[in-house]
Amino acid sequence: MASIFTKIVNGEISSYKIAENENYYAFLDIFPLAKGHTLVIPKKEIDYLFDLDDETLKGLTVFSKRVAKAIDKAIDCKRVGVVVLGLEVPHAHIHLIPLNNEADACFSQPKLKLSENEFKEIAEKIKSAFE
Repeated sequence: MASIFTKIVNGEISSYKIAENENYYAFLDIFPLAKGHTLVIPKKEIDYLFDLDDETLKGLTVFSKRVAKAIDKAIDCKRVGVVVLGLEVPHAHIHLIPLNNEADACFSQPKLKLSENEFKEIAEKIKSAFE
């Protein structure tokens, strides 16, 4: 059975897409810790980040860097944090979280509740800053 992320990549489930190329896909987390919280995934479904082959892992890192730079331009924050947990969905992924302090990356804090318009506005701002 395909993961929820594979269904997003295949267009079976909608997402607030930030960026995409032939191998990777970035979209807003719908349970964000901060405005602009983005997930970056390889399109190939592999459960564990460190099971990715070296080329895929390198490509994911470089693609994530480009997405993080766009987030940094679009969202008011001190920097963009990188978190890899990998327990919530059986598909390798990286969280990019706009940070103003370390507590902004605490997954036990309540998630933001944003409207569809807020998600769309944030996604457009980041998308337009993506190079």
